Amino acid sequence: MACCGNNFCCQCCCREGETRTPEELTILGETRDEEDEILPRKDYESLDYDRCISEPYVEDLEGMDNKKAKKYEAVRWIMVFTIGVTIGLVGLFVDFFVHLFTKLKFTLVGDSIEKCSDKGCLPLSLLELLAFNMTFVFIASVLVLIEPVAAGSGIPEIKSYLNGVKIPGIVRLRTFLCKAGGVLFSVAGGLFVGKEGPLIHSGAIVGAGLPQFQSITFKRIKLDFPYFRSDRDKRDFVSAGAAAGVAAAFGAPIGGTLFSLEEGSSFWNQALTWKVLFCSMSATFTLNFFRSGINFNKWGSFQLPGLLNFGEFKCLNGDKNCHLWTAVDLAFFVLMGVVGGLLGALFNCMNKNLAKYRIRHIHPKAKFIRVLESLLVVMVTTVVIFVASMLLGECRDLSSPTTHNNTLSGNEDINSTIRQYFCTNKTYNDMATLFFNPQEAAIHQLFHQDGTFSPVTLSVFFLLYFLLACWTYGVSVPSGLFVPSLLCGAAFGRLVANILKVKMGMNVYSGTYALIGAAAFLGGVVRMTISLTVILIESTNEITYGLPIMITLMVAKWTGDFFNKGIYDIHIQLRGVPLLEWETELEMDKLTASDIMEPNLTYVYPHTRVQSLVSILRTTVYHSFPVVTENRQNERDFMKGNILVSNNIRFKKSSVVSRAGEQRRRCQSMKSYPSSELRNVCDEQNAIVEPAEEGEDLLQQMLERRHAPYPNLYPDQSPSEEWTMEERFRPLTFHGLILRSQLVNLLIRGVCYAENQSSATQPRLSYAEMTEDYPRYPDIHDLDLTLLNPRMIVDVTPYMNPCPYTVSPNTRISQVFNLFRTMGLRHLPVVNAVGEIVGIITRHNLTHEFLVAKLRQHYITI
Repeated sequence: MACCGNNFCCQCCCREGETRTPEELTILGETRDEEDEILPRKDYESLDYDRCISEPYVEDLEGMDNKKAKKYEAVRWIMVFTIGVTIGLVGLFVDFFVHLFTKLKFTLVGDSIEKCSDKGCLPLSLLELLAFNMTFVFIASVLVLIEPVAAGSGIPEIKSYLNGVKIPGIVRLRTFLCKAGGVLFSVAGGLFVGKEGPLIHSGAIVGAGLPQFQSITFKRIKLDFPYFRSDRDKRDFVSAGAAAGVAAAFGAPIGGTLFSLEEGSSFWNQALTWKVLFCSMSATFTLNFFRSGINFNKWGSFQLPGLLNFGEFKCLNGDKNCHLWTAVDLAFFVLMGVVGGLLGALFNCMNKNLAKYRIRHIHPKAKFIRVLESLLVVMVTTVVIFVASMLLGECRDLSSPTTHNNTLSGNEDINSTIRQYFCTNKTYNDMATLFFNPQEAAIHQLFHQDGTFSPVTLSVFFLLYFLLACWTYGVSVPSGLFVPSLLCGAAFGRLVANILKVKMGMNVYSGTYALIGAAAFLGGVVRMTISLTVILIESTNEITYGLPIMITLMVAKWTGDFFNKGIYDIHIQLRGVPLLEWETELEMDKLTASDIMEPNLTYVYPHTRVQSLVSILRTTVYHSFPVVTENRQNERDFMKGNILVSNNIRFKKSSVVSRAGEQRRRCQSMKSYPSSELRNVCDEQNAIVEPAEEGEDLLQQMLERRHAPYPNLYPDQSPSEEWTMEERFRPLTFHGLILRSQLVNLLIRGVCYAENQSSATQPRLSYAEMTEDYPRYPDIHDLDLTLLNPRMIVDVTPYMNPCPYTVSPNTRISQVFNLFRTMGLRHLPVVNAVGEIVGIITRHNLTHEFLVAKLRQHYITI
């Protein structure tokens, strides 16, 4: 991050006794209490997708011949394949135990209900079901307490990571273990959640961790593997892992690739597309191979491509009047898309308010309160489905349903999932058939059973499922949203089909309307278009559904976007993540880079003393520092009246006082430094910084001061701590950027030289040594100051990035935004025509809220 200058903003924008405007609150990253709006937080770090072309990096490239390059690429392909196979095995593990626990629960509870229906002990059956569900959910909640990031689906966090935001803990091994283990029990516990979202998150974790060959959870896992030690490589593997998670969940490798492109990755290239598709294929066929062999005992048959398979949509043999869909149905599909968008917007609005309530009243309290909330949700859910099946279910004749000979994940036929609970012989309970089955089996019932559900049952089921699923998403358990949304929408679609058949006498295929209803509701909730269309087509294995699904999803998205954002974007916003959209609004081009940049810079010199670097690193939180030298000639031109020569001079008067205060704070923080020499230097600086006369204009002193010979800054010395305050604020010639992690690494490894020596005597670090500690670089507070000589000098020029992307102060916002987002930048220096740095732009300067606030200030100024 570049310098934020919050103190400066407070001094300029909020005088004592005044209240801040909404625009100022937005710029400061604060929250408006009256509207309870959560604005982007400034404590999130950004990832750096751009390469640092330093001298060690160039030397490493020069030492890589064609043979080594091919070896590197071969290792990359092997890792991609390994990630896909691993995710397929993870999906197999999750599916096997969910199926095992669910079958055990429903078998025991079903036997109890059948016995107690005659003996009148149904409350005991309810207690037995409660015991199963609450035990499973309690285990899932405890796992989330161990790693809170494992809660939810994980898709908002992964989307943020691929957008360039580092969220602590989301790709750790402990998160993976809690996520994969917790989703077993949350799904088996009867909550209205799916396992597909957590599988996507788990895939991303595998992609992030497997190529690193080390773990912070198990510190002994740290192998000497010199490859892929950068944010760029790691994010590519996370993209592949997330896509493989989608592919394993739905049996849709192409849909997974498009999902990673549409919802996650901000930066894409052709080579990455091929690797992501290969990883998705590996995951799909690994899962398919083992599931087909385990369930059908036909190894190599590849009959079950994903965890969720919609089955085959086809008409009954001999029915020539049956069509999956016709052109007339498209009009109803459009209307269903509108209704799905409205229902999705309502779902998102309700869930957003629930999430805000949890943030205010549940999360600040003791952690066990979250466990109690999860137990409350599962208790209410269990009671509702039991009572609704017993009192509201309709007993229907067993001979009425007609099927299309579809099978579920195992050898059982779809008719085996029909439940006779609370009904007499030769009848079945249509409500219990939906509630007392795994969600995937219920979706199959709605897609492929004809005439088995009454309109009243579908209406009640849709209402209850809608409310309970909305309440459930956000509790402290691993939970996905795809399957609950599909099931809720499928009930809505079957209800529409029943109405068209009974009330209007139309001959429609109910399964198609159930599928379109599922797509409409899911599209209204998550607002995905391209990838969701392909996922549903691949899941149904029916290409003729492409047009109606695409039209429905587009209409649902347009309708929902009129009211609010998608559910994942809402939860990203609630977390305060500074997410960058695909593009900015057209009116933002009224602003330029100079309007949004941060002008108050903390910089270093090419040759800087150890004590100065330690002071800067310990008293700032910035992650990048411009490497600059003073420019005497430009200041002389400015003294002659050529104002255009130095754009950053206009910021000097406003920032000179705050910079002087910052220097005093730094010196005060260094009082504990073991070197008495440094303490003396700080005392001398404080004496220099104090103004000679109270109220005298310090900037005027600087400009009127007679020019003295400049210290020789480059390439031999940079004794910046001995300068006067005036000498610190001359025009700054920009030479490059250096990261905090690089500076700390140099200090810890003792890369410096004595004042009476040449910089050539400074030790040199290789690229492997510079990236050895990735991604957990040491902190400046881990540095033992007693081992350092504060008068030693560090030459940072070999390790800085001498050629970062830069923009002119007059560059329009759309150009700045496209460059920053497309190239995956972390810092974007603003450099004027004569090579002077006048500010830095970071992710926070490009968020929608910040730009809107700056645009309002622009209008006020006009």
